Amino acid sequence: MPNRRFADGEVVMGRWPGSVLYYEVQVTSYDDVSHLYTVKYKDGTELELKESDIRSQSSFKHRKSQSSSSSPSRRSSSRSRSRSPGRPAKGRRRSSSQSREHKDDKKKTIQETNLALLVLKPSENNTRRYNGEPDSTEKNDTSCIILEQKSKPDLEIERVLEQYSLRPRKEEKKKEEIYSEKKIFEAIKTIEKASPKTKELEFGGRIGTFMLIFFLPATVFYLLLMCKQDDPSLMNFPPPLPALESLWEARVFGIFLLWFFFQALLYLLPIGKVVEGLPLSNGRKLQYRINGFYAFVLTAAAIGTLLYFQFELRYLYDHFMQFAVSAAVFSMVLSIYLYIRSLKSPEEELAPGGNSGYFVYDFFTGHELNPRIGSFDLKYFCELRPGLIGWVVINLAMLLAEMKIHNQSMPSLSMILVNGFQLLYVVDALWNEEAILTTMDITHDGFGFMLAFGDLVWVPFVYSLQAYYLVGHPTAISWPVAAAITLLNCIGYYIFRSANSQKNNFRRNPADPKLAYLKFIPTATGKGLLVTGWWGFVRHPNYLGDIIMALAWSLPCGFNHILPYFYVIYFICLLVHREARDEHHCKQKYGLAWERYCQRVPYRIFPYIY
Repeated sequence: MPNRRFADGEVVMGRWPGSVLYYEVQVTSYDDVSHLYTVKYKDGTELELKESDIRSQSSFKHRKSQSSSSSPSRRSSSRSRSRSPGRPAKGRRRSSSQSREHKDDKKKTIQETNLALLVLKPSENNTRRYNGEPDSTEKNDTSCIILEQKSKPDLEIERVLEQYSLRPRKEEKKKEEIYSEKKIFEAIKTIEKASPKTKELEFGGRIGTFMLIFFLPATVFYLLLMCKQDDPSLMNFPPPLPALESLWEARVFGIFLLWFFFQALLYLLPIGKVVEGLPLSNGRKLQYRINGFYAFVLTAAAIGTLLYFQFELRYLYDHFMQFAVSAAVFSMVLSIYLYIRSLKSPEEELAPGGNSGYFVYDFFTGHELNPRIGSFDLKYFCELRPGLIGWVVINLAMLLAEMKIHNQSMPSLSMILVNGFQLLYVVDALWNEEAILTTMDITHDGFGFMLAFGDLVWVPFVYSLQAYYLVGHPTAISWPVAAAITLLNCIGYYIFRSANSQKNNFRRNPADPKLAYLKFIPTATGKGLLVTGWWGFVRHPNYLGDIIMALAWSLPCGFNHILPYFYVIYFICLLVHREARDEHHCKQKYGLAWERYCQRVPYRIFPYIY
């Protein structure tokens, strides 16, 4: 067994791991197996060091006495004397030792300087990456604020602890030190969790959102009442209002609840893959189960079973207004629940677009970004399931109602086109469900009245307006006209799907050899802005395809009234507004890179027009 050089309790100089600096330590024990000394620093930190990293204090005192590096003043005076013509011999005798000491001093000074640069300003060399855009985070800023107040040994300790994952095995600190560290930790925690307040209010601010809470339900009811009239022209405004008691029926509300929870049950089924969403502000990624298409297939099987047992889907057509009222009431109750629960949510879980501090605005836009009950994501579920699949069921009910009311053995060609086009759209959305995780609805907007009402009321009861219109106002079209409308829908769908596929594939794997033909502008965020393919044609080609498809859905209704074209008009306004929101966020996110992209691709949605 090798002999120990240093005894327990002996005060020696221990080298801090990863540096050239020695500190005064006390030997506490020695391990005969690993041949490591356990030493204790003055701040209570205990580490295991090799014998080669430990030196006696006498050797340091001897070196100090033989060298001139103990203080800056002595170094300067020694250097001045050695350069003096009157003492050449002594200068020659000390030249070798002085050079060694000077090199050690220089190395130590460089080490301390680099240490200060690394710890005090960790992001100084990475402040600007591309086009002069800053790339900093709140966490980096916090570390600078806290660390700049600490001494140099503390900085050295923190750097090495981080590099070597070393932690003290035993801490003996005074109450004042514990209290001070607790305050620093709380300050870091507070700054990291702080979510910036929403300063730029959209949708007309507090007054605009307050009006929209009443205007949106009124618009839905107006459209449905107009479709019920024999002459649904604008000259017949306002339509006759039904009796209030006829707008509500407990049985209808129960059927709506049954539908909602049936879709929730399908969402919870352990089928389909689980994927991660985009990183949140705190770096965390939420998991989502992708099984919307399976839910659609199971729903189709359930509806087919009901039809086999002679269940009348026409009930949905006869009580259509009552179903809309039930959905509106449920969406309002859900929005109130979402806002109340958001008041207890941590700051980092609030939506960046719904954290203004104004009740009405945050209630409308959504205060919490991703409200969840356990693993059940409320916003993600409502985005595609009850409303979107319900849209297809409503269209089917309208098709069956048309056949029964007009005594037809086959649905009209117009009704077939509307059902077919919109069925393709819904199936495509559910088949490509994963793509919705990168949309603004998921990444930016909170879940409040806007999305709750939009998903549960607006989508199923307004998007099905053409089918509802055709039941009361049948329109005959010829086969050539139907073929032309079908071609138009196919063009819109091709633009819509291929543009989204290019974007999604590029986001998943930009280095894919199949995408080598795509050119892009790099950004400071590490992402690229496509400037070839559909994204080099217009900035939002998916919106262009969406609008072309919307027009194809309305054309089978003919040109007798403008009511069936409400969806196209509304959709153009919606996408132009959303495009403006996208432009604003992209300019903030990508900076000069976005300006370069806009120069390369000048048209927003409509080529050579807008």
